[in-house]
Amino acid sequence: MFGIRRSAAVSAVAAALGGLSVFGVAPVHGQTPDPAMERRLSITDAVELALKQNVDLEVVRLDPQVQDLTIAQVRSAWVPSVNSSFRGLNQDSPPSSFLSLGQAVTTDTDQRYGVGVSGATRWGGSYNALWNNSRFTTNGFTFFSPQLTSTFQASYTQPLLRNFKIDNTRQQLQVSRKNREISDVQVRQVVATTTRAVKNAYWDLVFAINSLNVQRQSLDLAQRSLKENRARVEIGTMAPIDIVQAEAEVAQREEAVILAEAAIERAEDRLRSLIYPQHDPAQWASRVVPTDAATFVPTPADMDGAVKTALEARYDLQQSMKSIEANDVTIRFFRNQLLPDVSATLDYGTSQRPWSDALRNVVTADFPTWTLSVQVSYPLGFNNAEASLARARIQQTQAQKQLESSKIRVATEVRDAARTMTANAKRVEATRASRVLAEKRLEAEEKKFQAGMTTNFFVLQAQRDLNQARNNELQALIDHVKSVVDFETVQVAPLTGGAAGATAVSTAGFTGNAATGTQNSQQRRQ
Repeated sequence: MFGIRRSAAVSAVAAALGGLSVFGVAPVHGQTPDPAMERRLSITDAVELALKQNVDLEVVRLDPQVQDLTIAQVRSAWVPSVNSSFRGLNQDSPPSSFLSLGQAVTTDTDQRYGVGVSGATRWGGSYNALWNNSRFTTNGFTFFSPQLTSTFQASYTQPLLRNFKIDNTRQQLQVSRKNREISDVQVRQVVATTTRAVKNAYWDLVFAINSLNVQRQSLDLAQRSLKENRARVEIGTMAPIDIVQAEAEVAQREEAVILAEAAIERAEDRLRSLIYPQHDPAQWASRVVPTDAATFVPTPADMDGAVKTALEARYDLQQSMKSIEANDVTIRFFRNQLLPDVSATLDYGTSQRPWSDALRNVVTADFPTWTLSVQVSYPLGFNNAEASLARARIQQTQAQKQLESSKIRVATEVRDAARTMTANAKRVEATRASRVLAEKRLEAEEKKFQAGMTTNFFVLQAQRDLNQARNNELQALIDHVKSVVDFETVQVAPLTGGAAGATAVSTAGFTGNAATGTQNSQQRRQ
């Protein structure tokens, strides 16, 4: 009768654990923790906290601001500059003319001041305007004292071929704007990969907690067997030497419990590092308690549709395409630099006195002076612009080939993620069946042992097999849930990388590897 009750108890425990593994319940720690030291989190809560507080994500979110400042810095080339000057001279000198009328000292004063504005236009030109004024007085011989002079000069230079449609400033501005778009895409990519990391860390913690429960169930079975064997030794139906094996089994399963508890702490630390904004001893001391359970929901994998979505939506492909677009701007700039340098300059000036006349003449142009000049220059032989253009075209071809290679890699990643998700779903069903069979085998071995038809060794072996089957089912369940997360993520972002740091396209010259530089830097950070 005792053996029958023992077998029934084992079956009940196994059935309960089987229900936990397949359908999922809110996992809890084996010990009852202090509620004040707990942080209960659903998976949605964990993701929201990470998106608000994750430090690496905050670093990446600063990149668009950096690019905005870069754009502002480039645009500052068109901001006009106002300048002014003042000069004062007071000079005493001996008389140098018989007209000095016997004066011992000739005193001259000269005061000059001016104001001007200069700058560049958005179509490649440059301008400069300057208004100068002077006042000269002397006690020497002169017909006019004080002498007042005012001049106004204005000049404008416009390139007609080279630097007309695009120049270095406009090239830098367009590339900087592409870099701004790239930084936005990178933020979205890091959001996607951070979300995946949080979800996977959450499910790893769920697995660790449930694995601890499995190990404790196994320890309980071993302890029950040891207790029953000791009772048999006391009544003389079992040799004392046979109890050693049961004691060793209990010791091994106690070790497994200790390792499972350590695994929970590691999983908690991983999740904490993703959702907490800074190091705080109180946060590390509190226990993270997941409130969501892993459940098995078969998810159909539309492989062709997922590949099509990934080729359109993958953030790393978008970055590569935007890098190519930025490189096109640089190629247009180098092509423009091959044109002859033809510049026209128009100068305008007035000179009169007094100052009131200068202001009036600037407006009415009573006494204008106009000067028009044209300058032409063209380098002979193979020059730097031709070399830069040839190199840029080759590197652009490399970038386009790398983009095609990346598309093949993306399609392979998506297809592999779909197959993994499908395989894990089948694993859940297979391990579930294996766990049920392990439960029945343990029950059979228990009955045979009670009838004296087997030994304690086979009972302990059946317990170990059941423990392994439960862990296998739990692992398959968690792997399936995580593979669903990966299948969703791989359609918008690579599964490797995702940390901070944008790779900007060079504004000074073409960098053909910019399309793949972002991916390589992310893989190094991973």
